[in-house]
Amino acid sequence: MNESQEQKKEASKKPLIKKVSKKFTIFSLKAGVALLGVLVILFIYFDSVVLSKFEVDDKWVLPAVVYSRPLELYPDQRLSLKQMVYELNLLKYREVANPKDPGEYAVNYKNSRIVVIKRPFAFPDAYEDRTALLISFADKRVNQIINADTKQELSYVRMDPVLIDRINRIDPKEDRIFITLEEVPDELVTTLLEIEDRSFYSHLGINPISIARAFVKNLMAGHAVEGGSTITQQLVKNYFLTNERSYSRKIKEVIMALIMDHRYTKDQILEAYMNEIYLGQNGNAGIYGFGLASYFYFGVPVSELSQDQMALLVGLIKGPSYYDPWRHPDKALERRNTVLAVLRNRGKLTDAQFTQYSSRPLNVIARGSMNYTKTPAFMGVLKHEISSQFGPEFLSGNGIKIFTSLDPQAQAAAEKAVASELDAIEKRSGKKGLEAAMVVSSWRTAEISAVVGSRTPKYDGFNRVIEGRRQIGSQVKPLVYLTAFNNGVHMGNLVKDQPLTVKLADGKLWQPRNDDRKYRGTIRVVEAMARSLNIPTVRIGMRVGINNVRDTMQKVGIKQDIPLYPSILLGTTELTPYELNSMYASMATDGVYQNLTTLRTVVKDGEIVYERSSGRGKRTLDPRDTYLTLYGMTEATRIGTGRRLGSEFPDAVLATKTGTTNDNRDTWSTGFDAEELVTTWVGFDDNRSTGLYGASGAQRVYAAYLRERGINSLDLKRPEGIKFVNFAKDGTIVEDGCNAPGLVVYPVRADKISQVKKCSDLYAPVNTDGFEVKPYAPAPAPAEPKPAAPKSQNGSVFDAFENFLLNN
Repeated sequence: MNESQEQKKEASKKPLIKKVSKKFTIFSLKAGVALLGVLVILFIYFDSVVLSKFEVDDKWVLPAVVYSRPLELYPDQRLSLKQMVYELNLLKYREVANPKDPGEYAVNYKNSRIVVIKRPFAFPDAYEDRTALLISFADKRVNQIINADTKQELSYVRMDPVLIDRINRIDPKEDRIFITLEEVPDELVTTLLEIEDRSFYSHLGINPISIARAFVKNLMAGHAVEGGSTITQQLVKNYFLTNERSYSRKIKEVIMALIMDHRYTKDQILEAYMNEIYLGQNGNAGIYGFGLASYFYFGVPVSELSQDQMALLVGLIKGPSYYDPWRHPDKALERRNTVLAVLRNRGKLTDAQFTQYSSRPLNVIARGSMNYTKTPAFMGVLKHEISSQFGPEFLSGNGIKIFTSLDPQAQAAAEKAVASELDAIEKRSGKKGLEAAMVVSSWRTAEISAVVGSRTPKYDGFNRVIEGRRQIGSQVKPLVYLTAFNNGVHMGNLVKDQPLTVKLADGKLWQPRNDDRKYRGTIRVVEAMARSLNIPTVRIGMRVGINNVRDTMQKVGIKQDIPLYPSILLGTTELTPYELNSMYASMATDGVYQNLTTLRTVVKDGEIVYERSSGRGKRTLDPRDTYLTLYGMTEATRIGTGRRLGSEFPDAVLATKTGTTNDNRDTWSTGFDAEELVTTWVGFDDNRSTGLYGASGAQRVYAAYLRERGINSLDLKRPEGIKFVNFAKDGTIVEDGCNAPGLVVYPVRADKISQVKKCSDLYAPVNTDGFEVKPYAPAPAPAEPKPAAPKSQNGSVFDAFENFLLNN
């Protein structure tokens, strides 16, 4: 073929090439437009996904957080240096030589002083900043509190509360503590960005260079050795997507990362990442975010992390299970030091700092101990109260903070007393398998301070405090005497302790007996009360009317039906330890409080939704009667069933009451000091005999609690209308100013004094001539008028008792 022919052939190809090129261009344009359209649609769609899921108030599952009471410090408070250190350890404060940062303290045991840098904390009523405190102690009490910065003496300060527990009913597999970026130390941000995404603040959500570099390295290695994802991509994957390994998932991730970077600021993305990233496993619950991980691994808020601790947390992002510091401490240590080396190599740490931090041990806390030691019995009471107060679904809400009345000091003392003393009782008695329950409350406020539902307090099982309903035995007797004081019976009156037979309405005979099967003849009412004697109590209860005793029981909060049988005077009514403690708390406050509480304040979404009212309810009891009853209970500690307790604490005033049910199945103890009311039960779950009495069973546990906790001596405030008077041997009241031998003095209700004997009726005038003076025989006391039989709602019961009176 000649040259001209070739030229013609080439010329004929040009239109064809041009035509094909044109078609390809058109196709490419169409494909590009279509692809662009698809991308636009994808961006619009995923933009709506981002907005719908990220623009919500509840972005994350946030379990309800439960706090103890804050430890309130003031001069003369019952708190030893040892107990202060115990509280600081619960709060995960760190003992150092020279405290300067929040969460640090130093102790001088020789001078009984401590320096504490109190953490800032957002209380429901106010935010309190860090405070440096110098606290001195003397005689197991706070002596002085000084602001170490200003040198000002303080009359009151409160510590941050202890984290007790976290309740997650939304998604038990996901747990976190939300933190803001302002709470995060700059060093943690620096460490995170240097390891995970150095160009975070400059890229557009994705980093093509990092992706390409990772692709090449992974291709050369034959497996994944490096990830190219930015922090934004990691957030998208964790928050919106799954861990599926596919191109489609990666495309979604890239698109949504670009959208996130366009929609939100870098700080918003970084804050979200720090709350979303997975950092470990606590049982069935995942540990998400640095806020919870800081507590989970080190027991401190994120603001108090040291550089080596930050390095470990950031290092865990690569593989929380592989680098688990409890299961694989060597791998975790190596990973932490690798992170520290990167920081040194990039000029973020000096060589000296690297050496200092890399030489430290991991120092992680025991797995699962980020919370205060579990208190399942207290939490059981709390959950029951929350359900009653707000409904069963309330705890399924998000962002709830519950501030309770739990006192960690009281809780620790109660747990130790129950565990140690039951072992001692079993060793002495030879009995095995005893169980116990204890409730500690503030009788002035009706707030619960401590709850123990088992001799193994950490066991989350049968909660005897709210589920163990048993007969209360002699624990009811103070209410019998309270009713008697209201009806004109005086402490110095006489009552017969002699065999007694009562004919019941059905014709059967009831013969109550004293526990020791002994009879003492005629004794004073106060002795009968202090020694908890059955027969005199029945006589007095029948005298004032069991319907009136039942009314008193209802006035102190007993809600169940109480049958009008004389046996209720000896405690056949069944109550739980919780109910019994509530009953005594109501009695101590003149019937004002009838329900105990664990709640102080509940916060939801930053708003207070519940706050315990400081106002009191309606008074149901006469203060004069409750004063006399508590006085009689102090006599029980001095000369009666609590005398062993009284001899152990001779300088303290305590109001106590023991109780024992038939065949010694249940032993009870209740005691007051100036602040706390403690109710204790000891027995067997199968209801067999313990062989113990209240004084040898439950009250021993109470004594162990007081040894550990300490006592604030009870100071009974005498109300108006109470008068101390002289009583003669025959039980009659003698006029004031009489100094005759043999008189005893007891308080009485002044308005219930009906007869007063003159002093001159007791002895003859003095013979000034030196002759022997012979006293006159005391004039017989006038017989008390026989009161009318009390009326009842079902007269048949009282018909059987109409002739049964005190002088029977």
